[in-house]
Amino acid sequence: MSKAATMPTTTLGRFWHKWRFHLNILLVIIPLAFMPKYFHQVALFRDDSGLGEREAGEVQVGPWSLRLAELFEEPPRLEGPAGYMKSFNAALCAACINEVKATYLRIGKPRSLRAAGAIFFGSPYRMGASVPIPARTKADAELWITMEGWDGSMHQASIPLAQASPATLIWLNRQGGKP
Repeated sequence: MSKAATMPTTTLGRFWHKWRFHLNILLVIIPLAFMPKYFHQVALFRDDSGLGEREAGEVQVGPWSLRLAELFEEPPRLEGPAGYMKSFNAALCAACINEVKATYLRIGKPRSLRAAGAIFFGSPYRMGASVPIPARTKADAELWITMEGWDGSMHQASIPLAQASPATLIWLNRQGGKP
């Protein structure tokens, strides 16, 4: 004896029975809408599209040099209690890979090696660092790069924040230019 298919008696059951095919199609289509952003970020992190979204250029630091780039061309992100952070990537020159022990990045000139700022991590071909950006940073601030060699030498260079990250400069101007 076979039971005949009966229509659901609840409103939700009737809605599901009528629209289940269309709703399942949506479950496939919605993730597809996010695929371009996903592929963009995969290419960025695999180094298929350069060091970052915006390269700041080659920076000479004593006898060494590195290529510096913004990871994302956007204002600093609020990272909870740490405050606003900006991510940068760098790649050491081929000649200085074996000579450089550590590379640091910070806003404003460091007083000593202990206060050199955020340390770059990763391989010398693609290093990353997140620098805190205080809301009171002046528009003419500089991004300081400190490189420490295996021989104990230390070299520093700076690049204007406006050149390293124009999006951060725009964000700082919107903050009201607090002194």
